[in-house]
Amino acid sequence: MSEEQGSRMKTLGLLGGMSWESTALYYQIINETVRAKLGGLHSAKLILHSVDFHDIEQLQQEDRWEEAGSLLARAAHQIELAGADLLVLCTNTMHEIAGAIEQTVQIPLLHIADATAQEIRESGMVTVGFLGTRFTMERDFYRGRLLKNYGLNVLTPDESDRTFVHRVIYEELCLGKIREASRNEYKKIIQKLVDRGAEGIILGCTEIPLLVQPEDSSVPLFDTTKIHARKAAEWAIHGFDKKT
Repeated sequence: MSEEQGSRMKTLGLLGGMSWESTALYYQIINETVRAKLGGLHSAKLILHSVDFHDIEQLQQEDRWEEAGSLLARAAHQIELAGADLLVLCTNTMHEIAGAIEQTVQIPLLHIADATAQEIRESGMVTVGFLGTRFTMERDFYRGRLLKNYGLNVLTPDESDRTFVHRVIYEELCLGKIREASRNEYKKIIQKLVDRGAEGIILGCTEIPLLVQPEDSSVPLFDTTKIHARKAAEWAIHGFDKKT
């Protein structure tokens, strides 16, 4: 059975580098999932295009989202031309421009918010806290999708805590710096969200799992990196169904 599935396995196209720290986790989790499901020496068929995050970060800070969308759409098109069957954008924040990518390529894009929301709904939760970059916490492209398409009530930290969460992501985690003081502050921020009614917490930045682990929270954590990567592996093995 596994040999037959392996021969039919689709090729994943990973658009990463935002940051490379979390893209490395995608590669690891996808391959671990394929091996667990198919056994033996099976590993994922994939194509990786990794961008220079410095360029993307500058466009983010300067609010030049359209240019960032064009840059990533071109990269996605190159992945498609290289032979990918399915596309995975290895970042939460840059799903702001997912539409630009979808308009450029013919292959399907697995949206990270959809993969995450499906798992939350399966857990039976309705109200969740959300940690991520300032862009994902404050802009509507992510939280609005969770509410509109899945009926989820999403709580975000207050302004000072949002500033702290954002700063740690860019000034520490994206640089591979893991600091206990930052972990302790994140734990406090998570507890504040729980006190406001959060039944679970979305780690809505692919770098946050480098810092925060399940034992750091009194409620379940939804690690978007793991969820997205595992769903991508399942796509590759079983194929893509637009209804899911």
